[in-house]
Amino acid sequence: QVQLVESGGGLVQPGGSLRLSCAAFGLRLNYYTVAWFRQAPGKEREGVSCISTTAGSTRYADSVKGRFTISRDNAKNTVYLQVDSLKPEDTAVYYCAASLGYRSHPTLRSSDYDKWGQGTQVTVSS
Repeated sequence: QVQLVESGGGLVQPGGSLRLSCAAFGLRLNYYTVAWFRQAPGKEREGVSCISTTAGSTRYADSVKGRFTISRDNAKNTVYLQVDSLKPEDTAVYYCAASLGYRSHPTLRSSDYDKWGQGTQVTVSS
């Protein structure tokens, strides 16, 4: 059974950090372009970051540039999102998503991804 499983979310104070993980089961993640999305209550889903199969290309939403870092460990079949300098407006459910194949310019369009995890909650509050 193909699954993407996110973990690493939690409650953190403003300025804090977390490392989110997206582990893949039933598929070889190294063949997939992977992205992180987030959705806050009452808001539309937002693309946060994405990474190509070889990790040679990454992309970030303007709202997280300089604070979030995406990476992948294909040997562990896992993609990570290091989230630093967290702000209350980063509070959301964070989802990872995957799309088969290499993209030289991966996108943050949710319609480009067909495999999704169930999400992990990140809450930034003092």
